[in-house]
Amino acid sequence: MSRATNAPASRERRRRRLALAKGFRGHRSKLWRTATEAVDRAIRMSTIHRKDRKREYRRLWIARINAATRANGMTYSRFMEGLIKAGVTVNRKMLSEIAIHDEAGFKVLMEKAKAALQ
Repeated sequence: MSRATNAPASRERRRRRLALAKGFRGHRSKLWRTATEAVDRAIRMSTIHRKDRKREYRRLWIARINAATRANGMTYSRFMEGLIKAGVTVNRKMLSEIAIHDEAGFKVLMEKAKAALQ
C-alpha cells in the first residue's frame, strides 16, 4: 500500500494564507511564518479598528457641532442640554450635517435650545 500524506491539504492551507498576505511588503507576503503572523495581526487589528472608527466619527461630529455652536455664541454642552429640554431628538451625525450645510436651520435649532434653557 502506498504512503498517504497530507501534502495537498497543507499546500492549500499555505496557499490560502499567503493569498491573504498579498499586498504586504517583503517577507510578510512571501515567507510562511512571517505571512501568518502578519495576517493574524491584520485580522485582529481590523476588528479593533472597526470599533475605533465609530468613536472617531462621533468625536468628529461633536467637534463640528461645537464649532458651529460657538460661532453662534453658545457652548456644545449647553446646546445639547437645551435640545434635550426642548425635546428635539436629532442625532449628532445629523446635527453636524445641518451645521455644515444648512446654517439657517442650525440657527433655528440654536434658538429652540436657548428658549428651552430659560
